[in-house]
Amino acid sequence: MIIYGWRTKVHDRGTATFVCAQCQNPAAHVVRNAVKKFTLFWIPLFPIGSKWFTQCTFCAAANKITKAEAQQAMNTAQGGPAQAATQQMQPQAQYPPQQPYPPQSGQFAQPQYPQQGYPQQQYPQQPGR
Repeated sequence: MIIYGWRTKVHDRGTATFVCAQCQNPAAHVVRNAVKKFTLFWIPLFPIGSKWFTQCTFCAAANKITKAEAQQAMNTAQGGPAQAATQQMQPQAQYPPQQPYPPQSGQFAQPQYPQQGYPQQQYPQQPGR
């Protein structure tokens, strides 16, 4: 008696952030690959099929995609060619601006603490009141 069949195993391949087609929220999507393998006596031998899909982490909706779309999403998420080109065009600002170290005055600056108590905010006087 020969026992044969197939088994499907799902592999997480990466995470990409884009707007979900189902819930319309900008959320992280897990890129997954489902591989179906032929089994003989419960031992997986060779793959007989593969499907790629993304799953939204916000609403859990799954969307079937092609292998090329999955690779493009993973490259964009990992800083591939598409993201590297946009980073060259838009320089990132540093917040807060970096001060030279050590300070030029020769002494270290003391941190400024707020005044004791809670001063009330002064509002400008409105004419007619």
